[in-house]
Amino acid sequence: MRRLLRHPVRLVPFGFLVTILVGTGLLMLPWATSEYRHTPFVTALFTATSAVSVTGMAVVDTPNYWNEFGLAMITVLTQVGGLGIVTGATLVILVVARRLGLRSRLLVQAETAEFGIGDVRRLLLRIAGLALVCEAIITAILTARLWLTYDYPFGRALWGSLFHAVQAFNNGGFALYTDSLVAFSTDAWVTVPLSIGTIVGGLGFPALFEAVREWRQPTRWAVATKLTVWGSVTLLVVGFLGLLAIEWSNPRTLGIYTWSDRFLVTFAQNAFIRTGGFNVVDVDSLEEESYPLIIALMFIGGGSASTAGGIKVTTFFLLAFVMWAELRGEPDVTVGHRRVATASQRQAITVALLSLALVACGTVVLIFLTEGVPLYAALFEVTSALTTTGLSVGVAASLPENGQIALIILMFVGRIGPLTLGSAIALNTRRRLYRYPEEQPIVG
Repeated sequence: MRRLLRHPVRLVPFGFLVTILVGTGLLMLPWATSEYRHTPFVTALFTATSAVSVTGMAVVDTPNYWNEFGLAMITVLTQVGGLGIVTGATLVILVVARRLGLRSRLLVQAETAEFGIGDVRRLLLRIAGLALVCEAIITAILTARLWLTYDYPFGRALWGSLFHAVQAFNNGGFALYTDSLVAFSTDAWVTVPLSIGTIVGGLGFPALFEAVREWRQPTRWAVATKLTVWGSVTLLVVGFLGLLAIEWSNPRTLGIYTWSDRFLVTFAQNAFIRTGGFNVVDVDSLEEESYPLIIALMFIGGGSASTAGGIKVTTFFLLAFVMWAELRGEPDVTVGHRRVATASQRQAITVALLSLALVACGTVVLIFLTEGVPLYAALFEVTSALTTTGLSVGVAASLPENGQIALIILMFVGRIGPLTLGSAIALNTRRRLYRYPEEQPIVG
């Protein structure tokens, strides 16, 4: 424990691991299932890891396998996992900032454009307040819709709405319906609030707070906020147009809806793709051309210090600016009249390449451990698990235990990996008193 306190970054994965193990024990209890039966360890571990890592991937039929107690545990684990990673990321950033000198601390504060070192309590209260307000608004809208339109009893409507509101804001993806939200695909009063909640939760709190505070002057936003906000808008537009074009005439997805409903369904599904985990169309029925697009969007994920996973929007678009500067022969990488530090560029490259390596290795391992799983299906499931998205083409539930354990590891690594890696890089940064002679190896 003393070594953990000496390196606070390690507290984050340790805390998540303890939460997962406690959740596993609770879900193994007989009164957590609808038939009061003992849940196998791997099934409980998979569900707890999926909830805490806010993935939403399931190996059992969630609404029919778990009873109210089990579903309540999943809700609590999702809330703890969603807000826990955000508050953990915030505290780690502050710990890193304390390790820096005054000049570097001022640079960190300027780059984050948020709070000072002494404002931890105010920052965490704002994060928790925003989460609770968003979840309360979504819950109120869905409750009214289910109660007044679908004739749900008020208690059932309230519980179902709260469950899905927590899942949406935390980018969880568990649903109380076997087909996720397919039955509500054309109901804007259900899908639009959940879509907006997913987008807000996945945007990233530092970027969101600054964008709201400085909405009149977006040119004054920090580089991270600009990359996150405009990058997210770009990905939403690209995903929407791509899905709409590919699936427009597919009789198993958009082809069965009217023209106006196709736009609504595409908007909702596109919002859930990057890490939301819900689906309003059958993922198994998508055109083959849609899978590369979805895999790419899942891999990118959401914003930094958000409830979303992936390599993060900032990382992806920072690398795009790095390539653009290199192609133009620019000596510096600039974004919005600001020069990006070389250390940030190296961190972005490291995170992206390690994530690609994990996806490649995970896909090979999953194919090796299972028989008859197509390459695209294994790649889809591994990317979904590593990026904590939760979408599935139906492979996860049919995997043997060793395959499910592989996905469990990927979900855990995908949730704490980028944070731990980035923090470790920052804390281990050291200054040499000398530099070696420079050479330029041949590249390409």
